[in-house]
Amino acid sequence: MVIKTAEIQEVVGVTTKKFPKFAGPEIAFAGRSNVGKSSLINVLLNRRSLARTSSTPGKTQTINWYNINNGMLYFVDLPGYGYAKVSLDFKAKWGPMVERYLNSSDTLLAVFLLIDSRRTPNEYDIMMYEWIKAAHLTPIVIVTKSDKLKKNELNRALGEIKNVLEPDGDLEMVAFSALKRTGREDVIKIIDKLMKNGGRDVKG
Repeated sequence: MVIKTAEIQEVVGVTTKKFPKFAGPEIAFAGRSNVGKSSLINVLLNRRSLARTSSTPGKTQTINWYNINNGMLYFVDLPGYGYAKVSLDFKAKWGPMVERYLNSSDTLLAVFLLIDSRRTPNEYDIMMYEWIKAAHLTPIVIVTKSDKLKKNELNRALGEIKNVLEPDGDLEMVAFSALKRTGREDVIKIIDKLMKNGGRDVKG
């Protein structure tokens, strides 16, 4: 896939009752606060700051749709989770909003679940992983900030992530670094395959 155009299309907050419906397929990005979702999206789109990055965890509290190649594909940036200082009111509404989106989108091909290479998946990561599976989607794990670890440390981290999330089955993972842009082409290949095959296992 060659990305020629990309722009933010829609922003939805927790109080919104209905999600926008677009004809093109969607790929969603989920992960705990400050895991690097915006950085990943910017690298994939070859943009510096279309998706706003922040050093303040929990800053993104909306679902953001990015229109790629005039509606050929949409990236959906889900709000980060698990940051203690995010208001309790938002925390209470975040789960139902995200779960409702996962189960209501007819065009959602896959969810990329981002895990920091230096962190063991926590209860929120496991919950998100199970929500993705419950929506009849195969989770694809993007292990971010891989440049922070040595090769043997990264391999050990990949093994630990698999043992927590899917110890008895297959788990598709990509080691990614926004700084070095490693893993970008692997993610693009996965997106191309999802668009070709329709992504979803079974719906309903």
